Amino acid sequence: MVEKEFPSTPEYEKFKKAIKEMSGIDLNSYKYQIHRRIKNLMEKIKVNSYTEYLNMLKTDKKRWEQFLNYLTINVSEFLRNPERFKILQENIIPELLKERSALRIWSAGCATGEEPYTLAIIAEEMKLSPKTLILATDIDKDALAKAMEGIYEEKQLVNLSADVIEKYFQREKDGRYRVKDTLKKRIKFKRHNLLEDPFEKDFDLILCRNVVIYFSKETKDMLYRRFSNALRLNGYLMTGSTEQIFNARQFGLKMVYPFFYKKVAESS
Repeated sequence: MVEKEFPSTPEYEKFKKAIKEMSGIDLNSYKYQIHRRIKNLMEKIKVNSYTEYLNMLKTDKKRWEQFLNYLTINVSEFLRNPERFKILQENIIPELLKERSALRIWSAGCATGEEPYTLAIIAEEMKLSPKTLILATDIDKDALAKAMEGIYEEKQLVNLSADVIEKYFQREKDGRYRVKDTLKKRIKFKRHNLLEDPFEKDFDLILCRNVVIYFSKETKDMLYRRFSNALRLNGYLMTGSTEQIFNARQFGLKMVYPFFYKKVAESS
């Protein structure tokens, strides 16, 4: 199916260029739907032109945060899709540990940190080596700041057991929960633009979930190729529930479990 193209204007081209300069986000890499999302948001807040909206984004911090959250969908929870993390904990990580004792794990597009902290909980529960790296990256510096702060609403912990919450979180006076340093010390947070910045190499496991959903097919293919190159042989890429890679072999990947892709030798 041929993807739609969003009708552009000189004003919108200037808007896209300014957004890239301000945030590093290249709107040209996104599918039709993301451009509709921007237009819908403008209509929702009764802004009539891209120029007017851009001026608002430059001067109103709350509007800028709203725009980024609307664009990058920074909404998550701990242990999102519990059945996937069960596969990760019971099958994939034990397999990876047969080849090396300290793993290299990357949460790409970590948003406000629920995913890397979930990985840190698993690392603690499985008693993984302290040398295990959990790299957590995102393009949104505000989301990263929230991730590093590590304070969450009770509803975001809904998938965690009472024992896990008691073990790894401190309840604040306002009813929110703060991640304990036990988890924080396992994670390296870093700002990173998936479309432009270089990727580190030799990862055992990469999680990129609900990030590429709005990207164009060409951009998705480019990212899957780069993720594959960043994995070691027999390493795994975990994608989101709506992000099945139909042409996985093209990138040297093979689906082993639903939404888990193993890097294989070119000839396999």
